[in-house]
This record gives sequence, C-alpha cells and structure tokens, in this order.
Amino acid sequence: MSQLQELQEKLGASGLVKAGTGNGSLSKLTINTNLAAAEIYLHGAHITHFHPRGAAPVLFMSKASNFQAGKAIRGGVPVIFPWFGARAGHPQDPPHGFARLREWQLESCELSADGSIRIFLRMSDDNETRQQWPFAFGLRLIVIVSEALDLTLEVRNGSLETIQFEEALHTYLNVGDARRITVEGLDGIVYIDKADGGVRKTQAGGGVTPVGETDRLYLHTRGATVLRDPVLGRSITVDKEGSAATVLWNPWIAKARALPDFGEDEWPQMMCVETANAADCAVRLAPGCTHRMRARISISS
Repeated sequence: MSQLQELQEKLGASGLVKAGTGNGSLSKLTINTNLAAAEIYLHGAHITHFHPRGAAPVLFMSKASNFQAGKAIRGGVPVIFPWFGARAGHPQDPPHGFARLREWQLESCELSADGSIRIFLRMSDDNETRQQWPFAFGLRLIVIVSEALDLTLEVRNGSLETIQFEEALHTYLNVGDARRITVEGLDGIVYIDKADGGVRKTQAGGGVTPVGETDRLYLHTRGATVLRDPVLGRSITVDKEGSAATVLWNPWIAKARALPDFGEDEWPQMMCVETANAADCAVRLAPGCTHRMRARISISS
C-alpha cells in the first residue's frame, strides 16, 4: 500500500478529506465541506489555505514560497517550535525551530455532527532533533475546519527534567491593504520592537495600523485581537487560549525585497497576527506534563 493510500484509509471514505500530492510533490490533505475548504501539508503540519464558504480566503500565501523538504513554507500557518526567531548562541540552527521543517504524521480524522472536520497530526523527537535540542517531546496539532479555523498545539514533555520552549502559530492573514488595516486589542501592552533594535515600548491607544516594517512581540497578552479590514469589508478575530504573547509582522518594502521566498510586491496583501509564547512568555513544562495553546480564527462582516 502506498503512503497516499495509507493516508486516505486513515481519512475515511466520506470524500470530504482527500490525500494527494501538492506543490513540490509534498503530501497534502484537501478538505472540502459545506462550511469551508482548506489545505494542510504534512511538511510542517502547515495549513496553506482556509476559505469559508461565501467569503474571501482568510490566509495569505506567497507565490514565491518554497515547497521542498528542509525548507519552510512561506504563508498560511507555520508551526513554530521549540524556539522563536533566531536561536540565541546557535547561529547554525534554523530560525523558528525545526517543527515547520519536518514531516508530520496523520494520526486520525473525524467528521463531527455539526459538519466540521477534525484533523490530528503529530511528530516527536528523534536522533536528528536531539542533536539540535536534547529533549524528548511529542507534538500534536489538532485542526478543526468549520466556519472558523481552530488550531490547538499540544506539547508533551517526555523528558525527565523540566524543559523550556517557545512556540507560535505564525498566522499570515490575507488583507486588502496592510496600510489601511487596524489591529485592535493590544492597547497599553508592552512590546519588543524588533524592527527598532529590540527596544521595549508600550502600545498607544487606537489600535495598530502599520506605517513601515512591523515586527512586534507583545508580552503578557491573553485576550483576542481583531483585525479590521476596510478594503475587504470584514474583520478577522483571533481568539486564543494558553498563549501569553502576540506577534504582529509585516516585512514592508525593503525586507520583502530581501526575502528570497517572498514576492517583493506582496507585502500589502498580508499581516501576521501570531498566537505565541516567546521571550518573557516562554513555557516551562514539568516532566510528563502537556501544554496546550489554541487559536481560533474567525471572520465577520
């Protein structure tokens, strides 16, 4: 039995979820229901498409993205673990960790009574990961596709010692024009401004409308953020649980030109609103315990 046949057997015979080959000959799951359409690559457990019926696509994908083993996919929802950004003291290690570069396994698929689809994906440590990060762990990503996109990242500590890690659901949102959006829910929050040398600042009132390169890690945030998009005439709400940090990112003109896997004219079409635990908000997890971080992405007119 081929790998795709094995995947399809796990997915069942409903026809709502199909296993196939996507860009770069990478394994891909395609979901089509009365509620929404979505695509998930097993490479990185990466959601590359989410499209509620009757609405514009919610996620941004770069047309210049790589689709090959060992490289990150640009756009959608990358899974970041076990460090965020560059790893301090380890310049040879991949930015944002190794989870987004690895092949995940399909655990199971469920059709719920409300018409939603639940996909369970997993990966765990092996000799290769332990060379970079010497701990035993298990990751599980639960993806629920309905009118909203619901993601839960579970981290289990299989080591005999407490581990510390960073994580993020690095969500690229599709917007009409990044210069006209407003992100609400972060007023009064202290953030690390990575576009200004890591200086710590406090967010003023009135929401965030980007006016240049934006790379901000907001600390000790527990509430939802709302992205208002007047061009597409909608709002995108990112609710979260188990997350104490929020990241906003847009590369703007110069950084977009410098990124080899990002179209230089694509930056107005996206805004990252990331559910995270990073920097001061990194997670410490005792042996045998599991941490869960959840993001629910929904749209309204």
